[in-house]
Amino acid sequence: MMKALYPIVFLACVAPVVLADGLPELGDYSATVMSPLDEQRIADEIMRDVYASSQVLEDPEINDYIDDLGHRLAANGPDKYQRFNFFVVKDNSINAFAMPGGVIGVHTGLLLAAKNESEVAGVLGHEIGHVVQRHLARMLAKQKNDSVISMATMALALLAARSNPQLTGGALTTAMAGSIQKQIDYTREHEREADRVGLQIMADAGFDTRGMPSFFETLQKGTRFSEGSAPAFLRTHPLTVERIADVRNRVEQGSFRAIQENPNFYFVKAKLLANIGTADSAINIFRINLQEKRYANEAAEHYGIALAMLRKNDLAGANTEVAWLRKNAIANAMIETVATQVAVAGQAPAVAEQRYLEALRSYPDHRALIYAYAEHLLGSRQADKLLRLIADKQDQFPDDPYFYELKARVYSMQGKTLLLHQAQGEAYARRYNLRGAMEQMDLAAKATDGDFYEKSIVEARLNQLRQQLDDKRPN
Repeated sequence: MMKALYPIVFLACVAPVVLADGLPELGDYSATVMSPLDEQRIADEIMRDVYASSQVLEDPEINDYIDDLGHRLAANGPDKYQRFNFFVVKDNSINAFAMPGGVIGVHTGLLLAAKNESEVAGVLGHEIGHVVQRHLARMLAKQKNDSVISMATMALALLAARSNPQLTGGALTTAMAGSIQKQIDYTREHEREADRVGLQIMADAGFDTRGMPSFFETLQKGTRFSEGSAPAFLRTHPLTVERIADVRNRVEQGSFRAIQENPNFYFVKAKLLANIGTADSAINIFRINLQEKRYANEAAEHYGIALAMLRKNDLAGANTEVAWLRKNAIANAMIETVATQVAVAGQAPAVAEQRYLEALRSYPDHRALIYAYAEHLLGSRQADKLLRLIADKQDQFPDDPYFYELKARVYSMQGKTLLLHQAQGEAYARRYNLRGAMEQMDLAAKATDGDFYEKSIVEARLNQLRQQLDDKRPN
């Protein structure tokens, strides 16, 4: 099927937004004792906990969607040197958050609550605004009696406590959460600055800037019926009528511009919804939406049904939806992923492998397809083919720990001790766990099955990791 263009709709999008006078100059650390290196140390500590947390969604399609959207916005921000890490938290509360060093998380509940991609872009632009204006760094730097590094280790527990204190368990007491919460609550001026910077970023990245006030208004309206039940995003980002009016006025000063709707937003929403509650309840919701024509993207509703059918192992029902998608929908890698899952279910390994290869010919860079094919090869113990697949794809995803973890599993199957620990060490390094990486490299260096060349590489890498760990220690 020929890939068609995204449907073009005409939406209001402001002309370049003028930032308010008096915003702190980017890169000016005169008001803080926290250097860029301090921020990066904290970011790395947080990301280590992110990778280890069961609260973080492990779905390559949804994560890649948020990562692509976030980096598209960040590339149009005022600080071209700031690093960012975007990830998704499995939490149905409507929330998003930023932490020092450009760590930005989005709750699944926010994706489900948003009506379009520009609303999500508005929230991400706002959070990017907090980062590039150094709001978090400046607030944390004022807490001179606390260790900012130790705060990073409690980051995810704190973030969970902000929306649902029951989620933290024994990781963090309510008192501790409240104490740290006071240190990173934003002031009204911080929020106005983040709004203005976020609008500018949205405009420069080509999004509909009406998405920011639209989402704020949706959140505000949702709290009028139940006192004290404000979404988590409002509790951590104070919202006032004046602030919404200020954002709305800035947007209305703009002109009309044609933008392209990204169908992947609707597919991501459908994928999340297809995995909430029972499969039958999800199917019912999608079918009612179709019957009542209550949808923004018809194909996404059929995609959601296919996923839910697959979830309940109704392969015939899933195949019916896939057939509809192939006939009526614009070609899409997410559709191909579920189509391949349906096609390989219950098939002989050779047939399944052929299906994966056909899908990857159409979408060679789609991570979900690569992962699925890799797991198939691992399950069918085709070690050499799996190593060739990793060698072919790894240059495209050099920082993806999953490829190194796959290598470790292959080498374990083959009984290659040095290569097993070396691969696991590289996986830990990419999960920001330098100590774990060093332990694995040390085991690799002590292994008796490697040749001189392999041992030399391991020892050099071990020294490099030691230096990295030394560099990350506070002065």
